[in-house]
Amino acid sequence: MIAEAKSILQNTFGYNEFRPLQEEVISNVLNKKDTLVIMPTGGGKSLCYQIPALLFKGITIVVSPLISLMKDQVEQLQQYDIPAIYLNSSLTPAQYKANVKKLRDGKVKMLYVAPETLMLDKTNDILKDIKVSCFTIDEAHCISEWGHDFRPDYRSLARVRKRFPTAVTIALTATATPRVRADIRDILEMTDSNSFIASFDRDNLFLKVADKSGPLEQILDFLYTRKGKSGIIYCFSRRQVDELYSDLLQEGYSVRPYHAGLTEEERTRNQEAFIRDDIDIIVATIAFGMGINKPDVRFVIHHDMPQNIESYYQQIGRAGRDGIRADCLLLYSYQDTQKIKYFINKKEGKEEKIAREHLDKLVHFIETDRCRRKPLMKYFGETYQHKECDMCDNCLRMEGEKEDLTEVAKKFLSTIDSVGEKFGAHHIADILRGSKNKKIIQNKHQEITEHGTGMEFNKEQWIQLSRLLMRKDVIKVSSTFKTLSITKEGKKVLSKKERVLGILDRTSATIDEDGESKTDSEVEINYNQELYKILRQKRKDIADVKRIPPYMIFPDTTLMEMAYYYPQTEETMQIMYGVGAAKFKRYGEEFLIAVKRFCIEKKIEERSKDIEVRSERGSTSKKSFSVAQEYQNGASIEELAEKHGVNTASIINHLKNYLKEKQDLRTDGFLEASELSEDKQKKVIDVMGRKGHELLKTVYEELDGRVNYGELRLIQLYCMATERR
Repeated sequence: MIAEAKSILQNTFGYNEFRPLQEEVISNVLNKKDTLVIMPTGGGKSLCYQIPALLFKGITIVVSPLISLMKDQVEQLQQYDIPAIYLNSSLTPAQYKANVKKLRDGKVKMLYVAPETLMLDKTNDILKDIKVSCFTIDEAHCISEWGHDFRPDYRSLARVRKRFPTAVTIALTATATPRVRADIRDILEMTDSNSFIASFDRDNLFLKVADKSGPLEQILDFLYTRKGKSGIIYCFSRRQVDELYSDLLQEGYSVRPYHAGLTEEERTRNQEAFIRDDIDIIVATIAFGMGINKPDVRFVIHHDMPQNIESYYQQIGRAGRDGIRADCLLLYSYQDTQKIKYFINKKEGKEEKIAREHLDKLVHFIETDRCRRKPLMKYFGETYQHKECDMCDNCLRMEGEKEDLTEVAKKFLSTIDSVGEKFGAHHIADILRGSKNKKIIQNKHQEITEHGTGMEFNKEQWIQLSRLLMRKDVIKVSSTFKTLSITKEGKKVLSKKERVLGILDRTSATIDEDGESKTDSEVEINYNQELYKILRQKRKDIADVKRIPPYMIFPDTTLMEMAYYYPQTEETMQIMYGVGAAKFKRYGEEFLIAVKRFCIEKKIEERSKDIEVRSERGSTSKKSFSVAQEYQNGASIEELAEKHGVNTASIINHLKNYLKEKQDLRTDGFLEASELSEDKQKKVIDVMGRKGHELLKTVYEELDGRVNYGELRLIQLYCMATERR
């Protein structure tokens, strides 16, 4: 059945390959084995039960904690022409009745319900004559009192699932420590279950913690380099949300608030505006976000400390679900810690003990001077394999230490002085950057000494410097005309009597030695931004007419591929990430016309050779492709691990990704890397031949645990490579 699952993945959902662990989980579920899945936000949990649901004869029940979460999932499935419905209090009596009729008429494959709804007698009556093939529990950490979001109603699911004795159970969550995982298995009585735990590393998220000192100014500095980007700012209280919302609105940002003090209608309206790209920023309490599946959130800011690591991880997990880089900033102060302790002191017994443990672990994460991924992943029971991640403030310590900015400050002050203190920060930055725009030419500022002397900073960094100089009272801005003037402190800097020390936020453009962003692919760096903008507007126009979020049509990654490959035919358009037959039928023609029109106007041809390569290697990452080519050229697995500074497991994973795309690899290198004797190798190959090499746990048990998983993965690669020949 896994071949049919792959067909659905490609033809219905428009993806060329499974993400890590998806194939193994789906195989397990299709084999009717109860399954626990721990997979990070954005890792592809939903497909683990949605694809089996389309292959099972009966319906799949999905237990979900929030109405907004159900609504989002069902709307997305309907865009793929998948018959899914929900039963909850948001439906009118007529809508509820219509959905029940669809269920009874066999016109539904997936039913979304809350645990409370599932326990109702009327729900039991509806389901008693309907075949249930799969019982799915989403956000399964809600079952455990050791989890960060414990919900007593979830406890009843152990009892409810017994109503469906022939249904396979799959429980999924993004945030579960080893203790919570054990709790989930015990409560659901999943004694014969298989657990699949993906890495907790979201390597496209940049993690930064900063001491809170003037949080509004810090947030404005951060937002300045991310104009027009979509983001969430979390605050501790409703009052703080309202204050920050008001401040950002006055600064000209496209922003709305979200907290429990607003009416349900206001909350819904603000959330919808954010999801549909009508606004850029939502300022919210932790009440916001659990039901949000917006893939293009580019940043998450914590104005105040969250209460525990699970909450922090879940909230930053709302950023960068499309795999493109996103930035996460947490502002930290001792006062925030005291606030949380105040509420912990009101708890009693075990509840108080759990809350204190959670806070201690969070403070350890915040105060560490090591790579932030080490304590974060250790909390979830995983060891981070690299010395540094290059995607957190501690690994890029130079980015976060105070710098001596005296010389650049003097340049900025000297320019203000040269133009007679009659212009604002943007004009000063333009002079330093050597601009010859109309305003500079009119005022003959291209002739002053400072013109073009500030190329070491980009314009955004000069603006950041101006804000820093204002905070230090080195310059001041007039309230009427926004012109800059030099203060007494500034004159001391100019006369070399004072130094300027500070930090500029450079994390919005983290670049590696080769000039490439740590998480960017060739497509993300070099797509045609003009065409991308046209396609985004096309997507927004269609979404507004259909009254759905834009990302439900195509994610940003799909539009980037269109703006890079310039597909000119239905065939090449369907090769683009996330298109597929179902989506092309609904929307593809309009985007194809837009791309063609742009290419004719700009005299651009389709990148047909690149599309051919992309089709051949599917969505295999550039890294996996590169590693596989080196392996084909004779490098051993051990040599590759040493060269790339990773462990052999990482190299094996890259090669496996490559093999999954039906590419050929030499077979001899896998057996050479194995430490097993030749006889033991033959025995493992024989077992894999009889039992299949897809599920390693089955092979491990057949061999009575005498061969470790590292060796089994090598032999698995050998078997996969042999099949290709």
